[in-house]
Amino acid sequence: MSLKNEPGRKGSSESHDGLRMVPEHMLDLARRAAEILVERIEALPQESAWEGDFQQILADQFMEDPPEHGQPAAEILERAAREILPFTLRLDHPRQFAFIPSAPTWPGVLADFMAAGYNVNQCTWLVASGPSQLELVVIDWIRRWIGYPENAGGLLTSGGSAASLDAFVAARESAGHPERATVYMSDQSHSAQVRAARIIGVRPECIRKIPCDERFRLDVEALARAVAEDRAAGFNPIAVCANAGAGSTGAIDPLEAMADYCEAERIWLHVDAAYGGFAIVTERGKALLQGIERADSIGLDAHKWFFQPYEAGCLLVKDQRTLENAFVIPHDMLQDTIWGANHPNFSDRGLQLSRSVRALKIWMSVQTFGMAAFRRAVSNGMELAAQAEEYIGASPILEMLNPASLGIICFRVNPKTAALDEEALEKINRNVLARVFWEDPAFMSSTRLRKTFSLRLCIMNHTTTWDDVRETLEAIERFGREALSEGEHQ
Repeated sequence: MSLKNEPGRKGSSESHDGLRMVPEHMLDLARRAAEILVERIEALPQESAWEGDFQQILADQFMEDPPEHGQPAAEILERAAREILPFTLRLDHPRQFAFIPSAPTWPGVLADFMAAGYNVNQCTWLVASGPSQLELVVIDWIRRWIGYPENAGGLLTSGGSAASLDAFVAARESAGHPERATVYMSDQSHSAQVRAARIIGVRPECIRKIPCDERFRLDVEALARAVAEDRAAGFNPIAVCANAGAGSTGAIDPLEAMADYCEAERIWLHVDAAYGGFAIVTERGKALLQGIERADSIGLDAHKWFFQPYEAGCLLVKDQRTLENAFVIPHDMLQDTIWGANHPNFSDRGLQLSRSVRALKIWMSVQTFGMAAFRRAVSNGMELAAQAEEYIGASPILEMLNPASLGIICFRVNPKTAALDEEALEKINRNVLARVFWEDPAFMSSTRLRKTFSLRLCIMNHTTTWDDVRETLEAIERFGREALSEGEHQ
């Protein structure tokens, strides 16, 4: 259905005055936008998980001067839905297994629409008391799921990168902003941790990558040796970063042992739980993440395993004052925002002053579905990953490269009866990856595990079924056999 073809509909010149639209036309456009989104969601399983185009083709299509006079809004809406938004990786597709998927709830989508319509800047209590209180509620939910004390707190952020940056600022200030500040992280850590360290002024040579064990978890003894050597050489350790769901493997670092060490050495412990943190709402996830509650700060992304639209990151700190000590800066123009005792301003907890309402989508989603539904949805990813590991273990052509962790499986084509060198195996697996990319409705990615090329599935979508996973693995087996057969005939 296209509004532009409906007889009798007012054109753009009749439906708005300046930058305002008449209510009837506003409702028509909103209704059509909702129809487009619902139609898209319903059609996803029948479509490919990815569609894209070359930059030059898109540039030729869109590089134009802005129009001097407006065009019918319905036509612009349809053009965006037809020519722009489909050319993406469809992160909410049930067979989107690459990177870290994201499958938002519909109440979460509507919450962002409403927040945009209310045009809220949730910078201070004076400017946005209702949304600020709601963020306090959501932060307290997450605090209790983590097991943090009552004096803990935090804020919602754009994502894990901003959460890491805010955490590293707090760590630096807690350490007294020393010279030759040094941070430590796993060699599996996300690039966001390196970037955050650089932004706060840590020199590249003071960012230490600590080796991992055979399961890609940080080696605490190697950490202790690195810190001791650095202190002896005049460096000042300010933070250690642990993974609670590394991006490549889903690995969870030894959180209890790292907490013991950091407490003894008086070093700030930050946990990057952007991917895996919301597994804490399940009993299995809570057991896997034991010790996370001892960290000084934790970053989590609700737009990943808590099924929210982008952007919905979160930073929690064990002592809320550590954020406020780092970020409170008086400002003459904002002096009126000091309104009432004990009214928190979220701009005093992080890098943003202007900030959107992020709590509403989480609150509306949980209120609509309840926590039992969220626990089942999170558990679904872990259960499907375990089933995939069993399937790969029984396959004559596939090889597990690392046990399933949370929702991530790392594996490759490597027949048990073949004797192939690493160069040949990488060529075969790259061929398989490319064929999944171009020929299969699924989408997956790869990684490197100690220089070994690995296929990688990340299963998180609450709409993904075992059929989605099984049929993708079957396609990988088929492409693998064909690649092996082509190799034999070369």
